[in-house]
Amino acid sequence: MTFKLTYSTMFNPPEEMHARFERALAEVKAGLGASHPMYIDGRDVEAGQGVARTSPIDDRVVTGRFPSGGAADVEAAVAAARRAFDTWRRTPTAERLAVARRVADLIEERVYTIGAALAIEVGKNRMEALGETQETADFFRGYADEFERNGGYDRRLPDDPLEGWKSHNRSVLKPHGAWAVIAPFNYPLALAGGPTAAALVTGNTVVLKGATDTPWAGRLLAECIRDAGAPPGVFNYVVGSGRVVGEALVTHPAVAGATFTGSFVVGQRIFGAMASGSWPRPCIVEAGGKNPCIVTARADLARAVKGTSRSAYGLSGQKCSALSRIYVEASVADRFIERLAAEIRALTVGDPTRRENYMGPVISARAARDFDACCERLRAGGARILVGGSRLEGEAFARGHYVAPTLAEAPADHPLYREELFLPILMVSRVKDFEEGLRLANDATLGLTAGCYGSQDEVAAFFDRIEAGVTYANRPQGATTGAWPGYQPFGGWKGSGSTGKAIGSFYYLPQYLREQSQTWVE
Repeated sequence: MTFKLTYSTMFNPPEEMHARFERALAEVKAGLGASHPMYIDGRDVEAGQGVARTSPIDDRVVTGRFPSGGAADVEAAVAAARRAFDTWRRTPTAERLAVARRVADLIEERVYTIGAALAIEVGKNRMEALGETQETADFFRGYADEFERNGGYDRRLPDDPLEGWKSHNRSVLKPHGAWAVIAPFNYPLALAGGPTAAALVTGNTVVLKGATDTPWAGRLLAECIRDAGAPPGVFNYVVGSGRVVGEALVTHPAVAGATFTGSFVVGQRIFGAMASGSWPRPCIVEAGGKNPCIVTARADLARAVKGTSRSAYGLSGQKCSALSRIYVEASVADRFIERLAAEIRALTVGDPTRRENYMGPVISARAARDFDACCERLRAGGARILVGGSRLEGEAFARGHYVAPTLAEAPADHPLYREELFLPILMVSRVKDFEEGLRLANDATLGLTAGCYGSQDEVAAFFDRIEAGVTYANRPQGATTGAWPGYQPFGGWKGSGSTGKAIGSFYYLPQYLREQSQTWVE
Protein backbone atom coordinates (compact mmCIF):
# COMPACT_ATOMS: atom_id res chain seq x y z
CA MET A 1 0.00 0.00 0.00
CA THR A 2 1.64 3.24 -1.12
CA PHE A 3 -0.61 5.50 0.97
CA LYS A 4 -2.28 5.31 4.35
CA LEU A 5 -5.95 5.93 5.02
CA THR A 6 -7.39 7.29 8.23
CA TYR A 7 -10.93 8.36 9.07
CA SER A 8 -9.78 11.97 8.80
CA THR A 9 -8.05 11.69 5.41
CA MET A 10 -10.28 9.25 3.57
CA PHE A 11 -12.41 11.79 1.74
CA ASN A 12 -10.04 12.29 -1.18
CA PRO A 13 -8.40 8.89 -1.71
CA PRO A 14 -6.18 8.09 -4.67
CA GLU A 15 -7.60 6.15 -7.61
CA GLU A 16 -5.31 3.23 -6.78
CA MET A 17 -7.29 2.59 -3.61
CA HIS A 18 -10.55 2.16 -5.50
CA ALA A 19 -8.98 -0.18 -8.04
CA ARG A 20 -7.47 -2.39 -5.37
CA PHE A 21 -10.69 -2.47 -3.38
CA GLU A 22 -12.68 -3.51 -6.45
CA ARG A 23 -10.30 -6.41 -7.11
CA ALA A 24 -10.48 -7.54 -3.49
CA LEU A 25 -14.28 -7.23 -3.48
CA ALA A 26 -14.56 -9.53 -6.48
CA GLU A 27 -12.34 -12.11 -4.78
CA VAL A 28 -14.30 -11.95 -1.52
CA LYS A 29 -17.64 -12.26 -3.29
CA ALA A 30 -16.41 -15.37 -5.08
CA GLY A 31 -15.80 -17.04 -1.72
CA LEU A 32 -19.01 -16.07 0.06
CA GLY A 33 -20.95 -18.78 1.86
CA ALA A 34 -17.98 -20.68 3.27
CA SER A 35 -17.90 -22.11 6.81
CA HIS A 36 -15.91 -20.16 9.40
CA PRO A 37 -15.15 -22.10 12.59
CA MET A 38 -14.23 -20.82 16.02
CA TYR A 39 -10.58 -20.84 17.05
CA ILE A 40 -9.73 -22.43 20.41
CA ASP A 41 -6.34 -23.57 21.71
CA GLY A 42 -4.73 -23.32 18.29
CA ARG A 43 -7.40 -25.38 16.52
CA ASP A 44 -10.48 -24.71 14.42
CA VAL A 45 -13.64 -25.71 16.28
CA GLU A 46 -17.07 -26.23 14.73
CA ALA A 47 -20.25 -26.16 16.80
CA GLY A 48 -23.59 -27.58 15.73
CA GLN A 49 -24.84 -27.26 12.18
CA GLY A 50 -23.69 -23.69 11.78
CA VAL A 51 -25.82 -20.61 11.21
CA ALA A 52 -26.05 -18.89 7.82
CA ARG A 53 -25.50 -15.14 8.14
CA THR A 54 -26.69 -12.74 5.48
CA SER A 55 -25.54 -9.26 4.52
CA PRO A 56 -27.63 -6.24 5.58
CA ILE A 57 -27.04 -4.95 2.05
CA ASP A 58 -29.02 -7.79 0.47
CA ASP A 59 -30.61 -10.64 2.40
CA ARG A 60 -29.92 -13.01 -0.52
CA VAL A 61 -26.17 -12.67 0.07
CA VAL A 62 -24.96 -15.32 2.53
CA THR A 63 -21.69 -14.11 4.02
CA GLY A 64 -20.95 -17.54 5.48
CA ARG A 65 -21.90 -20.22 7.94
CA PHE A 66 -20.82 -19.63 11.51
CA PRO A 67 -20.90 -21.78 14.64
CA SER A 68 -23.42 -21.28 17.39
CA GLY A 69 -21.18 -21.85 20.38
CA GLY A 70 -22.22 -22.69 23.90
CA ALA A 71 -20.97 -22.74 27.47
CA ALA A 72 -18.75 -25.76 26.75
CA ASP A 73 -16.88 -23.80 24.09
CA VAL A 74 -16.33 -20.94 26.54
CA GLU A 75 -15.05 -23.44 29.10
CA ALA A 76 -12.57 -24.86 26.58
CA ALA A 77 -11.41 -21.41 25.49
CA VAL A 78 -10.90 -20.10 29.02
CA ALA A 79 -9.07 -23.28 30.01
CA ALA A 80 -6.77 -22.90 27.00
CA ALA A 81 -6.10 -19.25 27.82
CA ARG A 82 -5.30 -20.13 31.43
CA ARG A 83 -2.87 -22.89 30.41
CA ALA A 84 -1.09 -20.59 27.99
CA PHE A 85 -0.89 -17.61 30.35
CA ASP A 86 2.17 -18.48 32.44
CA THR A 87 4.33 -19.23 29.41
CA TRP A 88 3.06 -16.18 27.49
CA ARG A 89 3.65 -13.73 30.38
CA ARG A 90 7.21 -15.07 30.79
CA THR A 91 7.92 -14.90 27.05
CA PRO A 92 10.63 -12.27 26.52
CA THR A 93 9.07 -8.89 25.86
CA ALA A 94 10.80 -8.56 22.50
CA GLU A 95 9.23 -11.83 21.33
CA ARG A 96 5.72 -10.83 22.46
CA LEU A 97 6.01 -7.48 20.76
CA ALA A 98 7.33 -9.12 17.59
CA VAL A 99 4.16 -11.22 17.40
CA ALA A 100 1.99 -8.10 17.81
CA ARG A 101 3.90 -6.27 15.09
CA ARG A 102 3.63 -9.27 12.80
CA VAL A 103 -0.16 -9.22 13.33
CA ALA A 104 -0.12 -5.57 12.26
CA ASP A 105 1.90 -6.43 9.16
CA LEU A 106 -0.50 -9.21 8.19
CA ILE A 107 -3.57 -7.00 8.64
CA GLU A 108 -1.98 -4.39 6.40
CA GLU A 109 -1.08 -7.01 3.81
CA ARG A 110 -4.74 -8.14 3.82
CA VAL A 111 -6.26 -4.68 4.25
CA TYR A 112 -8.28 -4.76 1.02
CA THR A 113 -9.55 -8.31 1.47
CA ILE A 114 -10.54 -7.71 5.08
CA GLY A 115 -12.00 -4.32 4.18
CA ALA A 116 -14.16 -5.85 1.46
CA ALA A 117 -15.43 -8.50 3.89
CA LEU A 118 -16.28 -5.81 6.47
CA ALA A 119 -18.17 -3.78 3.87
CA ILE A 120 -20.34 -6.78 3.01
CA GLU A 121 -20.80 -8.03 6.57
CA VAL A 122 -21.46 -4.72 8.34
CA GLY A 123 -22.87 -2.67 5.47
CA LYS A 124 -20.32 0.13 5.71
CA ASN A 125 -18.86 1.99 2.76
CA ARG A 126 -15.40 1.15 1.45
CA MET A 127 -13.75 4.12 3.12
CA GLU A 128 -15.12 3.19 6.54
CA ALA A 129 -14.24 -0.48 6.00
CA LEU A 130 -10.67 0.19 4.92
CA GLY A 131 -10.25 2.76 7.67
CA GLU A 132 -11.35 0.27 10.32
CA THR A 133 -8.96 -2.37 9.00
CA GLN A 134 -5.99 -0.02 8.98
CA GLU A 135 -6.91 1.25 12.45
CA THR A 136 -6.75 -2.31 13.77
CA ALA A 137 -3.22 -2.73 12.43
CA ASP A 138 -2.28 0.55 14.09
CA PHE A 139 -3.55 -0.70 17.44
CA PHE A 140 -1.27 -3.74 17.35
CA ARG A 141 1.78 -1.76 16.27
CA GLY A 142 1.01 1.25 18.46
CA TYR A 143 0.49 -0.71 21.66
CA ALA A 144 3.70 -2.66 21.07
CA ASP A 145 5.55 0.63 20.67
CA GLU A 146 3.90 2.10 23.78
CA PHE A 147 4.81 -0.91 25.94
CA GLU A 148 8.39 -0.67 24.69
CA ARG A 149 8.61 3.10 25.29
CA ASN A 150 7.56 2.55 28.90
CA GLY A 151 10.14 -0.14 29.53
CA GLY A 152 7.49 -2.77 30.16
CA TYR A 153 6.24 -0.66 33.10
CA ASP A 154 9.11 -1.83 35.31
CA ARG A 155 10.39 1.10 37.39
CA ARG A 156 13.28 1.31 39.83
CA LEU A 157 12.43 3.39 42.93
CA PRO A 158 14.72 5.02 45.52
CA ASP A 159 16.35 2.78 48.10
CA ASP A 160 15.00 2.90 51.65
CA PRO A 161 16.96 5.45 53.76
CA LEU A 162 18.33 2.84 56.17
CA GLU A 163 21.80 3.18 57.60
CA GLY A 164 23.87 0.05 57.28
CA TRP A 165 21.48 -1.66 54.85
CA LYS A 166 20.93 -1.70 51.12
CA SER A 167 17.15 -1.90 50.72
CA HIS A 168 16.08 -1.75 47.05
CA ASN A 169 12.60 -0.97 45.69
CA ARG A 170 10.81 -1.47 42.37
CA SER A 171 7.34 -0.97 40.95
CA VAL A 172 6.41 -3.62 38.40
CA LEU A 173 3.16 -3.87 36.47
CA LYS A 174 2.16 -7.47 35.75
CA PRO A 175 -0.61 -9.06 33.63
CA HIS A 176 -3.76 -10.50 35.18
CA GLY A 177 -4.36 -13.73 33.24
CA ALA A 178 -7.08 -14.83 30.82
CA TRP A 179 -8.76 -11.66 29.53
CA ALA A 180 -12.22 -11.56 27.93
CA VAL A 181 -12.90 -9.22 25.01
CA ILE A 182 -16.50 -8.68 23.84
CA ALA A 183 -16.84 -6.73 20.61
CA PRO A 184 -19.82 -4.88 19.04
CA PHE A 185 -21.27 -5.28 15.55
CA ASN A 186 -20.39 -1.85 14.19
CA TYR A 187 -16.60 -2.05 14.49
CA PRO A 188 -16.20 -5.82 14.79
CA LEU A 189 -12.53 -5.78 13.78
CA ALA A 190 -11.14 -2.62 15.43
CA LEU A 191 -13.04 -2.97 18.70
CA ALA A 192 -12.03 -6.61 18.90
CA GLY A 193 -8.47 -6.04 17.74
CA GLY A 194 -7.70 -2.99 19.88
CA PRO A 195 -8.42 -4.58 23.29
CA THR A 196 -6.95 -7.89 22.11
CA ALA A 197 -3.72 -6.13 21.13
CA ALA A 198 -3.53 -4.35 24.50
CA ALA A 199 -4.12 -7.57 26.42
CA LEU A 200 -1.60 -9.62 24.42
CA VAL A 201 1.14 -6.99 24.44
CA THR A 202 0.91 -6.68 28.24
CA GLY A 203 1.21 -10.44 28.70
CA ASN A 204 -2.39 -11.50 29.17
CA THR A 205 -4.05 -14.20 27.09
CA VAL A 206 -7.38 -13.58 25.35
CA VAL A 207 -10.79 -15.08 24.74
CA LEU A 208 -12.64 -12.95 22.17
CA LYS A 209 -16.39 -13.11 21.65
CA GLY A 210 -17.59 -11.55 18.41
CA ALA A 211 -20.99 -9.96 17.84
CA THR A 212 -23.64 -12.37 16.59
CA ASP A 213 -24.53 -10.05 13.67
CA THR A 214 -20.90 -9.76 12.51
CA PRO A 215 -18.91 -12.90 13.38
CA TRP A 216 -16.77 -12.96 10.22
CA ALA A 217 -14.54 -10.07 11.31
CA GLY A 218 -13.42 -11.91 14.44
CA ARG A 219 -12.50 -14.96 12.41
CA LEU A 220 -10.40 -12.83 10.04
CA LEU A 221 -8.61 -11.35 13.06
CA ALA A 222 -8.05 -14.85 14.48
CA GLU A 223 -6.38 -15.90 11.23
CA CYS A 224 -3.99 -12.95 11.38
CA ILE A 225 -3.05 -13.71 14.99
CA ARG A 226 -2.63 -17.41 14.20
CA ASP A 227 -0.48 -16.71 11.15
CA ALA A 228 1.65 -14.24 13.16
CA GLY A 229 2.82 -17.14 15.31
CA ALA A 230 0.88 -16.69 18.54
CA PRO A 231 1.18 -19.97 20.50
CA PRO A 232 -1.93 -22.14 21.02
CA GLY A 233 -4.22 -20.82 23.72
CA VAL A 234 -2.78 -17.30 23.72
CA PHE A 235 -5.71 -16.12 21.59
CA ASN A 236 -9.09 -17.85 21.31
CA TYR A 237 -12.21 -16.86 19.38
CA VAL A 238 -15.73 -17.97 20.29
CA VAL A 239 -19.01 -17.21 18.57
CA GLY A 240 -22.51 -17.32 20.04
CA SER A 241 -25.28 -15.31 21.60
CA GLY A 242 -24.69 -12.85 24.40
CA ARG A 243 -27.27 -14.66 26.49
CA VAL A 244 -25.33 -17.94 26.33
CA VAL A 245 -21.71 -17.37 25.31
CA GLY A 246 -21.37 -13.82 26.61
CA GLU A 247 -22.93 -14.69 29.96
CA ALA A 248 -20.75 -17.78 30.36
CA LEU A 249 -17.65 -15.73 29.61
CA VAL A 250 -18.15 -12.81 31.99
CA THR A 251 -19.35 -15.01 34.85
CA HIS A 252 -16.53 -17.54 34.48
CA PRO A 253 -14.47 -17.45 37.70
CA ALA A 254 -11.20 -18.00 35.80
CA VAL A 255 -11.63 -14.90 33.62
CA ALA A 256 -9.22 -12.40 35.17
CA GLY A 257 -10.45 -9.25 33.43
CA ALA A 258 -12.72 -8.05 30.64
CA THR A 259 -13.14 -5.35 28.01
CA PHE A 260 -16.64 -4.75 26.70
CA THR A 261 -17.76 -2.32 24.01
CA GLY A 262 -21.49 -1.89 23.53
CA SER A 263 -24.59 -0.46 25.13
CA PHE A 264 -24.71 1.23 28.53
CA VAL A 265 -27.27 -1.25 29.88
CA VAL A 266 -25.28 -4.36 28.94
CA GLY A 267 -22.04 -2.71 30.05
CA GLN A 268 -23.47 -2.01 33.50
CA ARG A 269 -24.52 -5.64 33.84
CA ILE A 270 -21.07 -6.92 32.81
CA PHE A 271 -19.37 -4.45 35.14
CA GLY A 272 -21.48 -5.81 38.00
CA ALA A 273 -20.68 -9.41 37.11
CA MET A 274 -16.95 -8.71 37.05
CA ALA A 275 -17.16 -6.95 40.41
CA SER A 276 -18.76 -10.00 42.04
CA GLY A 277 -17.13 -13.29 42.91
CA SER A 278 -14.22 -13.98 45.21
CA TRP A 279 -12.72 -10.55 44.43
CA PRO A 280 -13.47 -7.66 42.03
CA ARG A 281 -11.87 -8.12 38.63
CA PRO A 282 -10.86 -5.30 36.28
CA CYS A 283 -13.51 -4.39 33.73
CA ILE A 284 -13.07 -1.82 30.99
CA VAL A 285 -16.48 -0.78 29.67
CA GLU A 286 -16.71 1.45 26.60
CA ALA A 287 -20.41 2.25 26.34
CA GLY A 288 -22.53 4.41 24.08
CA GLY A 289 -22.96 8.09 23.47
CA LYS A 290 -25.63 10.72 23.04
CA ASN A 291 -23.27 13.09 21.37
CA PRO A 292 -24.02 16.82 21.09
CA CYS A 293 -22.73 19.66 18.96
CA ILE A 294 -23.07 23.38 19.63
CA VAL A 295 -23.25 25.77 16.67
CA THR A 296 -22.98 29.43 17.62
CA ALA A 297 -23.60 32.66 15.73
CA ARG A 298 -19.83 32.99 15.30
CA ALA A 299 -19.46 29.60 13.63
CA ASP A 300 -18.18 28.95 10.14
CA LEU A 301 -21.45 27.45 8.89
CA ALA A 302 -19.85 25.70 5.91
CA ARG A 303 -17.57 23.78 8.27
CA ALA A 304 -20.41 23.12 10.67
CA VAL A 305 -22.68 21.71 7.96
CA LYS A 306 -19.98 19.44 6.58
CA GLY A 307 -18.82 18.20 9.98
CA THR A 308 -22.27 17.57 11.43
CA SER A 309 -23.48 15.71 8.36
CA ARG A 310 -20.44 13.45 8.29
CA SER A 311 -20.72 12.67 11.99
CA ALA A 312 -24.44 11.96 11.98
CA TYR A 313 -24.71 9.73 8.91
CA GLY A 314 -21.40 7.89 8.56
CA LEU A 315 -22.10 4.15 8.98
CA SER A 316 -25.82 5.05 9.02
CA GLY A 317 -25.45 6.64 12.45
CA GLN A 318 -24.44 3.29 13.97
CA LYS A 319 -21.45 4.63 15.88
CA CYS A 320 -21.18 5.26 19.58
CA SER A 321 -19.49 8.53 18.56
CA ALA A 322 -22.14 9.56 16.00
CA LEU A 323 -23.59 13.03 16.29
CA SER A 324 -27.11 12.78 17.65
CA ARG A 325 -28.19 16.27 18.75
CA ILE A 326 -27.37 19.83 17.66
CA TYR A 327 -27.95 23.00 19.65
CA VAL A 328 -27.79 25.94 17.24
CA GLU A 329 -27.97 29.60 18.20
CA ALA A 330 -31.30 31.03 17.11
CA SER A 331 -29.88 33.93 15.11
CA VAL A 332 -28.23 31.57 12.60
CA ALA A 333 -30.57 28.60 12.97
CA ASP A 334 -32.58 29.13 9.78
CA ARG A 335 -29.48 29.46 7.60
CA PHE A 336 -27.72 26.52 9.24
CA ILE A 337 -30.72 24.18 9.12
CA GLU A 338 -31.47 25.04 5.49
CA ARG A 339 -27.87 24.31 4.45
CA LEU A 340 -27.69 21.15 6.56
CA ALA A 341 -30.94 19.84 5.07
CA ALA A 342 -29.57 20.37 1.56
CA GLU A 343 -26.36 18.53 2.49
CA ILE A 344 -28.36 15.58 3.83
CA ARG A 345 -30.60 15.38 0.77
CA ALA A 346 -27.45 15.14 -1.37
CA LEU A 347 -26.17 12.05 0.45
CA THR A 348 -26.11 8.96 -1.74
CA VAL A 349 -27.65 5.88 -0.14
CA GLY A 350 -27.45 2.32 -1.43
CA ASP A 351 -25.14 -0.66 -1.67
CA PRO A 352 -22.12 0.68 0.25
CA THR A 353 -19.64 -1.48 -1.65
CA ARG A 354 -20.37 0.72 -4.67
CA ARG A 355 -18.05 3.69 -4.94
CA GLU A 356 -20.79 6.28 -5.37
CA ASN A 357 -22.69 5.45 -2.19
CA TYR A 358 -21.88 7.15 1.10
CA MET A 359 -24.51 5.57 3.36
CA GLY A 360 -25.54 1.92 3.40
CA PRO A 361 -28.19 0.00 5.32
CA VAL A 362 -28.72 -0.36 9.04
CA ILE A 363 -27.52 -3.66 10.44
CA SER A 364 -30.77 -5.62 10.70
CA ALA A 365 -34.52 -5.75 10.24
CA ARG A 366 -34.84 -5.01 13.94
CA ALA A 367 -32.81 -1.82 13.54
CA ALA A 368 -35.06 -0.77 10.66
CA ARG A 369 -38.11 -1.32 12.85
CA ASP A 370 -36.49 0.75 15.58
CA PHE A 371 -36.04 3.52 13.01
CA ASP A 372 -39.75 3.44 12.19
CA ALA A 373 -40.64 3.60 15.89
CA CYS A 374 -38.31 6.55 16.53
CA CYS A 375 -39.77 8.52 13.63
CA GLU A 376 -43.26 7.94 15.01
CA ARG A 377 -42.11 9.10 18.45
CA LEU A 378 -40.61 12.22 16.93
CA ARG A 379 -43.88 13.13 15.27
CA ALA A 380 -45.92 12.31 18.37
CA GLY A 381 -43.63 14.46 20.53
CA GLY A 382 -44.02 17.63 18.51
CA ALA A 383 -40.97 17.33 16.27
CA ARG A 384 -40.91 18.42 12.63
CA ILE A 385 -39.14 15.94 10.36
CA LEU A 386 -37.31 18.12 7.87
CA VAL A 387 -35.53 15.41 5.87
CA GLY A 388 -36.13 11.67 5.65
CA GLY A 389 -38.29 9.96 8.26
CA SER A 390 -39.10 6.84 6.23
CA ARG A 391 -37.78 3.59 4.79
CA LEU A 392 -36.28 3.79 1.33
CA GLU A 393 -38.32 2.09 -1.37
CA GLY A 394 -37.55 0.79 -4.81
CA GLU A 395 -35.76 -2.13 -6.39
CA ALA A 396 -32.32 -1.01 -5.17
CA PHE A 397 -33.47 -1.13 -1.55
CA ALA A 398 -35.93 -4.02 -1.59
CA ARG A 399 -33.64 -6.73 -0.21
CA GLY A 400 -31.73 -4.70 2.40
CA HIS A 401 -32.37 -2.66 5.54
CA TYR A 402 -32.32 0.83 4.04
CA VAL A 403 -33.69 3.92 5.76
CA ALA A 404 -33.44 7.59 4.87
CA PRO A 405 -30.96 9.89 6.61
CA THR A 406 -33.25 11.90 8.84
CA LEU A 407 -33.18 15.41 10.32
CA ALA A 408 -35.81 16.53 12.82
CA GLU A 409 -36.27 19.82 14.64
CA ALA A 410 -37.62 18.92 18.05
CA PRO A 411 -38.40 20.69 21.32
CA ALA A 412 -35.45 20.59 23.72
CA ASP A 413 -37.43 18.45 26.16
CA HIS A 414 -38.26 15.70 23.65
CA PRO A 415 -37.38 12.35 25.29
CA LEU A 416 -35.34 11.15 22.29
CA TYR A 417 -32.72 13.78 23.12
CA ARG A 418 -31.77 11.53 26.03
CA GLU A 419 -31.82 8.10 24.34
CA GLU A 420 -29.04 6.57 22.28
CA LEU A 421 -30.66 5.63 18.95
CA PHE A 422 -27.79 4.11 16.91
CA LEU A 423 -29.64 5.19 13.78
CA PRO A 424 -29.23 7.88 11.08
CA ILE A 425 -31.46 10.32 12.98
CA LEU A 426 -30.18 13.78 13.87
CA MET A 427 -32.18 16.12 16.10
CA VAL A 428 -31.76 19.88 16.22
CA SER A 429 -32.93 22.48 18.74
CA ARG A 430 -32.64 26.27 18.71
CA VAL A 431 -31.01 27.95 21.72
CA LYS A 432 -30.66 31.60 22.65
CA ASP A 433 -26.89 31.53 23.17
CA PHE A 434 -23.76 29.43 23.74
CA GLU A 435 -24.47 29.08 27.46
CA GLU A 436 -27.85 27.47 26.89
CA GLY A 437 -26.35 25.17 24.28
CA LEU A 438 -23.60 24.09 26.66
CA ARG A 439 -26.07 23.44 29.47
CA LEU A 440 -28.22 21.23 27.24
CA ALA A 441 -25.18 19.48 25.78
CA ASN A 442 -24.11 18.45 29.30
CA ASP A 443 -27.61 17.41 30.33
CA ALA A 444 -27.10 13.71 29.57
CA THR A 445 -26.09 10.55 31.39
CA LEU A 446 -23.63 9.70 28.60
CA GLY A 447 -20.49 11.67 27.79
CA LEU A 448 -18.53 10.12 24.95
CA THR A 449 -17.92 12.74 22.23
CA ALA A 450 -18.93 16.36 21.65
CA GLY A 451 -18.35 19.09 19.11
CA CYS A 452 -18.49 22.87 18.86
CA TYR A 453 -18.38 25.42 16.05
CA GLY A 454 -17.77 28.95 17.28
CA SER A 455 -15.30 31.69 18.15
CA GLN A 456 -11.94 31.24 19.85
CA ASP A 457 -13.36 32.26 23.23
CA GLU A 458 -16.35 29.94 22.84
CA VAL A 459 -14.12 27.04 21.89
CA ALA A 460 -11.96 27.64 24.98
CA ALA A 461 -15.07 27.63 27.18
CA PHE A 462 -16.35 24.51 25.44
CA PHE A 463 -13.12 22.57 26.09
CA ASP A 464 -13.08 23.75 29.70
CA ARG A 465 -16.66 22.86 30.59
CA ILE A 466 -18.00 20.16 28.26
CA GLU A 467 -18.58 16.80 29.97
CA ALA A 468 -17.25 14.38 27.36
CA GLY A 469 -14.10 12.36 26.82
CA VAL A 470 -13.49 13.13 23.12
CA THR A 471 -13.98 16.71 22.02
CA TYR A 472 -13.60 18.53 18.70
CA ALA A 473 -13.92 22.18 17.69
CA ASN A 474 -14.43 23.73 14.25
CA ARG A 475 -13.66 20.43 12.57
CA PRO A 476 -15.12 19.84 9.08
CA GLN A 477 -13.90 16.22 8.99
CA GLY A 478 -16.42 15.28 11.68
CA ALA A 479 -18.13 17.15 14.48
CA THR A 480 -17.95 14.26 16.94
CA THR A 481 -16.39 11.33 15.04
CA GLY A 482 -13.04 10.33 13.60
CA ALA A 483 -10.57 9.49 16.38
CA TRP A 484 -7.40 7.80 15.13
CA PRO A 485 -4.74 5.86 17.09
CA GLY A 486 -1.78 8.09 17.85
CA TYR A 487 -3.75 11.28 17.22
CA GLN A 488 -6.92 11.28 19.32
CA PRO A 489 -7.41 9.05 22.39
CA PHE A 490 -10.97 7.69 22.47
CA GLY A 491 -12.95 7.12 25.66
CA GLY A 492 -15.98 8.42 27.50
CA TRP A 493 -17.03 10.10 30.71
CA LYS A 494 -20.07 9.45 32.87
CA GLY A 495 -22.10 6.49 31.55
CA SER A 496 -19.94 6.21 28.43
CA GLY A 497 -16.98 4.58 30.14
CA SER A 498 -16.07 2.79 33.35
CA THR A 499 -12.50 4.05 33.72
CA GLY A 500 -12.15 7.47 32.12
CA LYS A 501 -8.98 6.19 30.43
CA ALA A 502 -9.18 6.27 26.66
CA ILE A 503 -8.38 3.80 23.90
CA GLY A 504 -5.03 4.65 22.32
CA SER A 505 -3.98 6.96 25.15
CA PHE A 506 -0.92 7.06 27.40
CA TYR A 507 -3.05 5.53 30.16
CA TYR A 508 -4.69 2.62 28.36
CA LEU A 509 -2.21 -0.24 28.66
CA PRO A 510 -1.78 -0.01 32.46
CA GLN A 511 -5.45 -0.95 32.79
CA TYR A 512 -4.50 -4.45 31.62
CA LEU A 513 -1.86 -4.73 34.36
CA ARG A 514 -1.67 -4.78 38.15
CA GLU A 515 1.07 -3.20 40.22
CA GLN A 516 3.44 -5.10 42.45
CA SER A 517 5.78 -3.28 44.85
CA GLN A 518 9.03 -5.17 45.35
CA THR A 519 11.48 -4.51 48.18
CA TRP A 520 14.56 -6.61 48.81
CA VAL A 521 17.42 -6.11 51.24
CA GLU A 522 20.99 -7.15 50.53
